[in-house]
Amino acid sequence: MAERFKAAVLKTVDPHGSGGSNPSLSANPYHFQVIRMTVTTHKETLGFQTEVRQLLDLVIHSLYSNKEIFLRELISNASDACDKLRFEALSDDALFEGDSDLGIEIRFDKAARTIRVRDNGIGMSRAEVIEHIGTIAKSGTREFFSKLTGDQAKDSRLIGQFGVGFYSAFIVADKVTLLTRRAGLTPGHGVRWESSGEGDYSIETIERAARGTEIILQLRQGMDEFLDDYRLREIVRKYSDHIALPIRMPKADGKEDETVNRASALWARPKNEITADEHNEFYKHIAHDFEPPLAHLHARVEGKQEYIALLYVPARAPFDLWDRSGRRGVKLYVRRVFIMDDAEQLLPPYLRFVRGVVDSADLPLNISREILQESRDIEAIRAGCTKRILDLLDDMAEKEADKYMTVWREFGSVLKEGVIDDQANRERIAKLLRFASTYADTEICDVSLAAYVSRMKQDQKAIYYLTAPTFATARSSPQLEAFRQRGIEVLLLSERVDEWLVMHLHEFDAKPLQSAAKGTFDISASADAAETTRLAAQAEKLAPLVARVKGSLGERVQDVRLSARLTDSPSCLVYDEHALGGNLERILKAAGQKAPASKPILELNADHPLVVRLDGEGDDARFERVAMLLFDQAQLVEGTLPEDPAAFVRRMNETLLGV
Repeated sequence: MAERFKAAVLKTVDPHGSGGSNPSLSANPYHFQVIRMTVTTHKETLGFQTEVRQLLDLVIHSLYSNKEIFLRELISNASDACDKLRFEALSDDALFEGDSDLGIEIRFDKAARTIRVRDNGIGMSRAEVIEHIGTIAKSGTREFFSKLTGDQAKDSRLIGQFGVGFYSAFIVADKVTLLTRRAGLTPGHGVRWESSGEGDYSIETIERAARGTEIILQLRQGMDEFLDDYRLREIVRKYSDHIALPIRMPKADGKEDETVNRASALWARPKNEITADEHNEFYKHIAHDFEPPLAHLHARVEGKQEYIALLYVPARAPFDLWDRSGRRGVKLYVRRVFIMDDAEQLLPPYLRFVRGVVDSADLPLNISREILQESRDIEAIRAGCTKRILDLLDDMAEKEADKYMTVWREFGSVLKEGVIDDQANRERIAKLLRFASTYADTEICDVSLAAYVSRMKQDQKAIYYLTAPTFATARSSPQLEAFRQRGIEVLLLSERVDEWLVMHLHEFDAKPLQSAAKGTFDISASADAAETTRLAAQAEKLAPLVARVKGSLGERVQDVRLSARLTDSPSCLVYDEHALGGNLERILKAAGQKAPASKPILELNADHPLVVRLDGEGDDARFERVAMLLFDQAQLVEGTLPEDPAAFVRRMNETLLGV
């Protein structure tokens, strides 16, 4: 092992391993190591990242009523550390350092008022301790803290979504000491970390023979319940019985240790032997969540591919759900051996909220991420798991509508991505979609496409929708007036992903999806002959007015025409059938992307008093001002600010004054 370390040092100094032209390096191949030790062996006092200080305060106060979970979290971290060592040792057996019997030990000392949790897993280097404990280097952290309200009950649920892990130790301890050494490093690279959970922590390099991590908790006053053998064993069995590593505690005689937990892989046990409580605790372990899951599936697949999938649907969205590039929640095992804990190839991105375990009997133990991307076995597992999750959601939507609505509220925006990403399952995903609509006229998204189709008018040919920046903008859009008057339901879409959704979901149940704000609105099916004749005559009479308004607006619009959509408002903006649309254009520009130019069409309500008055306006300046106001109004109601707000205000004031 010393020779391997020496080679690694030489390679660090000189990648070619020759020592280069520096004679001191050739004479002392450990020169680089000596320099590094000189820099890092002194004791430092460092400050926690601001977010860590906030989180520590919240953990201590918001989770105090559930303080026993500190042991669950520390055991969970220890289990992960052992899993990671087993994985890294697949390619470097020397990391075991002659000890491949992995496990977790718990000790307590009543006189000293301490609890010790030790593992012989991967351990940490000095840099890793600072990175993982002193800093929260996760996207979405600021958004997470912005959601905190000061309400302890609500905040504790949010903290559970974040995953507090190690920080939960400060619920019961007023001082925490961590001793660790990363597997593969020499004993001189041990690390001692210590903090009272306030503003700072100390860290120093120490001699440590044992690899892995030991955490020593100096208990606060009033925490004597955790200095009891029976109580600690009860907590281990309650929260960590499923962990597939032995958790050892001393026997009553103090001479020997015994395994407290069952130490078998939960997913490998028969379904009918696993209780709901065991499922809940296993989910909390792998997801670092504080709430039980909403639903789960447990499948054992045999045939060309053999694997077990134990997957869970959380009750709440994690704080970083919207990060498509973030870590996924499914752990990959091969024949009970942990391989990786964020195997993104096991599920498509739109199911990234699912947590669980997949254990394959066919994959090689030394499989890499690169091989995963090209593996047919992985493709089959991915397809099978995706199908089973969609089956689970289908069944929930049909039989447990209230529970499914919880899923939709938390993960609906992500599920919509599936229509775009997963062409093979597009129809299945479309059945799971839920929207707000003019049927109930509320912001609650509980209308399925199937329910919409069942309520369609006898002569209605399309499923109508309207996209807008907010629900309020969509609901009050003038483009809906004729639809409301004729009793035609329109889906109201106000999430950013909806623009891409409707670009890829062209039809449902053989009914095309059509924007209420694009193309022409055909009223021929719902209008009688007299109405059709009246509108034709009106169009002929007002043709000069339409041409005059178009001339006043110039390049601002593609066209001006009379509207069949409007009943109360004087004007609105619409777009060609295949044009970009105002809402999507705004989204692209806000994201800093160039949006293809698409000029709107201004539609006028021929029966509105403003338009009637404009038809008789002889003053060209006043005519142009009112025409511009009709255009400005139409922009505002669709969510777009006028190009020149000051000019808009001036025009409005002049019109009000009758100038």
